[in-house]
Amino acid sequence: MRSWIVRGLGMAVLHAAAAVALAKVTVYQPTDLTVLTVVVLALLVGAAALWSAIDAWLGLDDRGRVWFIAALVSGPVAGLFTVIGKSLLVDQTGLSALGSALTGGAAFTALLVLVPAGLGLFVGTRIGGQGRSEEDSGQFSSAEPAG
Repeated sequence: MRSWIVRGLGMAVLHAAAAVALAKVTVYQPTDLTVLTVVVLALLVGAAALWSAIDAWLGLDDRGRVWFIAALVSGPVAGLFTVIGKSLLVDQTGLSALGSALTGGAAFTALLVLVPAGLGLFVGTRIGGQGRSEEDSGQFSSAEPAG
């Protein structure tokens, strides 16, 4: 299976579960959401950053493109899963919510995956580069003949 499918669907399920959980909490405690919303957003950002940093540290091939496509996939899929989850578990949300979930909600989710993933790729590359020798990374030093 392509790695962007796993990352995109994984992040979509995580974002949809967080949105449905926040909606469920809103039903019972509509005024006490500020701290919970910040914590949930921090966990979502941390998950994308950590997963992409691990990919960079392990040296996943074409990891920037993988995370870019995963972010684009996770947006609309998370919007669809959020509408389905809210309709089944929270308040019988209908098809009228699907339009905004697939446009603005999808764009927000894609950015909430893409930006931390870019940061995670940057950090993971820096961490991964320090622990490897030149032979492990496939680079030749200037003293060795190439060929």
